[in-house]
Amino acid sequence: MLSPFLAYFNVIFSSFPHRFLATGNSFASLHFEFLLGTSTISRIVRHTCQVIWEQLRETVMPQPKVDEWLWIAEGFNLSAQFPNCLGAMDGKHIRVKKPPHSGSRFFNYKHFFSIVLMAVADSNYKFIMVDIGAYGSTADARIFSASRMGERLRANQLATPESRRLPGSAGPPAPFVFVADEGFALTNHVMRLFPKRGLDVRRRIYNYRLTRNTL
Repeated sequence: MLSPFLAYFNVIFSSFPHRFLATGNSFASLHFEFLLGTSTISRIVRHTCQVIWEQLRETVMPQPKVDEWLWIAEGFNLSAQFPNCLGAMDGKHIRVKKPPHSGSRFFNYKHFFSIVLMAVADSNYKFIMVDIGAYGSTADARIFSASRMGERLRANQLATPESRRLPGSAGPPAPFVFVADEGFALTNHVMRLFPKRGLDVRRRIYNYRLTRNTL
């Protein structure tokens, strides 16, 4: 049985992270409410969020297996007539207050401070993979390349399906890909838009099909 002192701190440490996540109260507000230092609160909230992610990740966002990737690709083929597509990828800037002593690392091209949520979504706009916390000043291509999902894609560790022929094609098998905008680099598994100037009809149609995946 816990002593009253330990029981008190057990209640405190289990309460304010939930209060912060549920209400968005500032650390300064929690400092006065729970009589703990803001730096202590910051460390506990960060640790709690890390534990929540580690415990629930495989339940709420497991890595797809081959059959699930094929189901996702079928969804894109039906909704956007874009075969062999495993996901639409983009970055979203989440506005933050400038962290102390951070210089311009969080200052983005939209002229505010942010961290970046990098996500891959299926045809139903459901997140498949995410990477959160990159500096707002970092380009999408660099964020994806340095992320765990980018590293695993390059190392062929995402359990993606084997290449297959496109519908109605007698050509060689084509790889399964993720689609993205001009901010990403073109690779064997990432398809991006053609530059928007001087497009012929075929490239305009391609851009239209790819853009339908990313809306």
